Amino acid sequence: MSPLSGVGYRQTNFMGLRKVDRWEARPLADSVLHLIWRKKQISRAEIARQIGLSRSTVTEVVKDLLNTGYVKEVGAGVSSGGRKPIVLEFQNDHKLILGIDIGATHVSASLMDLGGNLVAFEKRSYSVRSDPEGTRSLVFQLCDECLDKVVDGPQRLLSIGVALPSPVDPDHPEWVSEVVIPAWRGKNELDILHSHYGVPVYVDNDANLGALAEYRWGAGRGVEDLTYVKIGYGLGAGFVFNGEIYRGATGIAGEMGHITVGESDTVCECGLKGCLTTLVGGKAMMTRIAELSGLYPDSPLTKSTTDLEAIEVAVHGNDELALQLYRETTEYLSTAITGWINMMNPSRVILGGAMKELQNRLLEPVQEKIKACSIVGSVPITDVRTSELGHQAESIGAATLALEGVFSEPGFYRRELETLQESNV
Repeated sequence: MSPLSGVGYRQTNFMGLRKVDRWEARPLADSVLHLIWRKKQISRAEIARQIGLSRSTVTEVVKDLLNTGYVKEVGAGVSSGGRKPIVLEFQNDHKLILGIDIGATHVSASLMDLGGNLVAFEKRSYSVRSDPEGTRSLVFQLCDECLDKVVDGPQRLLSIGVALPSPVDPDHPEWVSEVVIPAWRGKNELDILHSHYGVPVYVDNDANLGALAEYRWGAGRGVEDLTYVKIGYGLGAGFVFNGEIYRGATGIAGEMGHITVGESDTVCECGLKGCLTTLVGGKAMMTRIAELSGLYPDSPLTKSTTDLEAIEVAVHGNDELALQLYRETTEYLSTAITGWINMMNPSRVILGGAMKELQNRLLEPVQEKIKACSIVGSVPITDVRTSELGHQAESIGAATLALEGVFSEPGFYRRELETLQESNV
């Protein structure tokens, strides 16, 4: 489905997310613009050298790009002999990208410029799983709040990305899993964002987008193969292989929470028994608190409404019930993650999600389990880290997906010229 007709799904990456060796595969002006974006500042002569064009051709292409507002001349550069070159600079603040993270129990929005710089961020707790209509209303509210924080925010909006707590089928990005979020009845209805804001909308699974964000801007920089493990209400994973997100044939790659880890009478939301998510994550922790409350009657977790943040606070305060929860969780997770390492052999594993204290406490057990249980060859090259982007990773990843998506559309920058031409008629 074309993103301009509603909700889109991008399979490919762009400028820096995938190495571009064949410039001729793109329209000429696109290649020049992408090179300026990657280099940030560059001269016409250097563009000609890197792409293999004549200087006169580059001059004509750049003339058009200067009229779009994405590129600007910023003065003379350093000369290697002779006339000083005029430096071209990509204008990161010319346009804005919105990234929306719809989690199981929250909605957040990140507003980002074209250079990946975070301009605004908003987050609210919400019963996403049970109230799709209210969730969509909250999405609009947070989008508007972010856009209102910058000058001409709505006019500068270029595209929107959305992270969903559900697998996303590449052939049907408008669908969501009725197993994971049954109240949504199989439809995300996010085409309303396109109708309201008039920009392309791109969607993907939240763990995939957490992986994309960390790969591009966070703890995954510098490696081409990584696994991102998101620990929150549930449990998911995203993979980057050879610099690209791996989604699988129907978009369900990374459903780490549904690994069978042993015999259990607890029925998972997927209908099976023994899934890891029945032992790990926010929902499992709430169940476990009720089971352990008799052993730890003085724990604050037994006396009030508990959420992930309350558990984090309790662990930080060395509450015995909370510590027991984390000991059990780290044992299950370290075993599962080690299995993933043996199977996928990533060069880096990034622990993400809302529970930062849990991520920190997982580092040592995971590393010890790797040494004890991993295939010998994978031990020296597997680097385990915590997320650098924290609870903003998924919304930043959604914005990155939208940036990738719109920049992959040939000639997208010409909309500026077409709008100007129409207004002058």
